[in-house]
Amino acid sequence: MESTRGTGRRPSAPAWSSALRQHGRRVTRQRLAVLDAVERHPHSSADAILAMAREELPELTPQSVYVVLGDLTDLGMLRRFEPPHSPALYETRVGDNHHHAICSVCGRVEDVECAVGHAPCLTPSDTHGMTIMIADVTYVGICSDCAAKQHVPSGPPQTLPST
Repeated sequence: MESTRGTGRRPSAPAWSSALRQHGRRVTRQRLAVLDAVERHPHSSADAILAMAREELPELTPQSVYVVLGDLTDLGMLRRFEPPHSPALYETRVGDNHHHAICSVCGRVEDVECAVGHAPCLTPSDTHGMTIMIADVTYVGICSDCAAKQHVPSGPPQTLPST
């Protein structure tokens, strides 16, 4: 199921229920609460998802959330990515090969569309005999809000001096 994020509408519980059934999974309150939390707050950690899902299900355990996140990721209903120096983050935007830009100061994460326009977006110098299907790129920088607070110049990336 592709996310409807950016379209102004969120999948409803019936849409998530249908997607779970299509994947051969029972529709449970735990799964629906996790899916809703991730949809409402993309790029969230498991701990943040647990806190949000507990607003609806106070009895939800951390173990339940980890099991649900793992299962939904394996099914392709969620995407898990691991920014440097950060816990894994989850989102419902699946089915495309987008990338992420992360602020190294505040941790803000934004989606970045595919650099070339089709998967896998980048052509490696050597595939080592593999058929490349996905390129996972993480851009790390400073967001405009943090740059303004720190008086860091914004604009195109600066080139580093060669060594």
